[in-house]
Amino acid sequence: MKFDEAKQILEKYNQEHILKSYKRLNEEYKEKLINQILRIDFEQILNLYEKTKVPVEFKNSKIEPIPAIDSAKLSDEEREKYTKLGEEILKSGKHAAVTMAGGQGTRLGHNGPKGTFDLGLPSHKSLFEILCDGLKKTWDKYGAIIPWYIMTSRENNDEATRKFFEENNYFGYPKENIMFFKQGELPMIGDDGKIILDESGLIKEAADGHGGVFESIYKNGALEDMKKRGIEWVFIGGVDNVLVKMADPIFIGFVADNNYKVASKTIVKGYPEEKVGVFCKKDDKPYVIEYTEISEEMANKKNTEGELVYSEAHMLLNMFNIEILEEIANEKLPYHSAYKKASYMDDDGKIINPETPNAYKFETFLFDAFGLVQDVGLYRGKREEDFSPVKNASGVDSPETARRDYIKYHNL
Repeated sequence: MKFDEAKQILEKYNQEHILKSYKRLNEEYKEKLINQILRIDFEQILNLYEKTKVPVEFKNSKIEPIPAIDSAKLSDEEREKYTKLGEEILKSGKHAAVTMAGGQGTRLGHNGPKGTFDLGLPSHKSLFEILCDGLKKTWDKYGAIIPWYIMTSRENNDEATRKFFEENNYFGYPKENIMFFKQGELPMIGDDGKIILDESGLIKEAADGHGGVFESIYKNGALEDMKKRGIEWVFIGGVDNVLVKMADPIFIGFVADNNYKVASKTIVKGYPEEKVGVFCKKDDKPYVIEYTEISEEMANKKNTEGELVYSEAHMLLNMFNIEILEEIANEKLPYHSAYKKASYMDDDGKIINPETPNAYKFETFLFDAFGLVQDVGLYRGKREEDFSPVKNASGVDSPETARRDYIKYHNL
């Protein structure tokens, strides 16, 4: 019955090739494949595929820069006010941290969840332990345990992340204050509009981008857990920034004092071609233009002082009021497509490893949620104190640069 229903769905959307691997699968995987077919919204996926043929343009939009408060230019009175308020919030247990850790360490030559990557310090601390160290310092200083919510994915093996924490005794952090949850996925689709299969003969799915964090927090019970704990402010960041401060009193105080529902700690863009998204207002709403979408003219535009007009870079250092988190979770953020190299199983059961991009994955971006509020508070931090990611095996944003910045910042 389920098989017949799945077959009819595939016929309707011209995706019958998906069942060509069916006979080769064992009973467990046959059931998994049928359940995938019945669960997937094929109408949505094919509509997203059609949109890949339409270039992103801003010709008919009004684009303006958003000014940021420069932390280096705060007065002593402002600094003291924000810090005191932020410390009160931390001490009262109203702050939580979310780490988006669904990625793999493939680009680093690491076989496993990215958070388990050993940065190469003498201590051999992983990215997870480095992040946990920051929470433990807050615990020691303020006597407050920050609830830590960690988003994993099926793609990077949720089970491996949980096991890593268990094997490392949760890095000395209270187990009951750490919650894991998985992000959503969407099928990948080839150049020809056909959904591709993975090496096991199932539909190949990829994580739905960091914008999926909102829906995942809601669906997996993390948001409900926060509300039960009396959380009011939530920091959301990535796993690969070794300088991230998930409980920064002055940033928390800045956000709370100005009653922002959403705020971001920014870094000044280093140079026009830097591969970062930049804040702006698009048709009077907060927006981030990704580096893949910004025009050369906008990227290079300077003001009378010779500074880049669009210079406030989004670095996944975001703060949300818990009330707006629930609103965002119930909204459908737009999808963006990324053209990737993806191995797949062909109709004959052979595994193909392409040398060039061959398939689209669809992602939501966290910053698309900013347009749901009238204003986003921008607090300009310092690159040497707030941002040093591990993204590439060598060169810029590599383990080498992250080690250097981490050691320098901590005076090791």
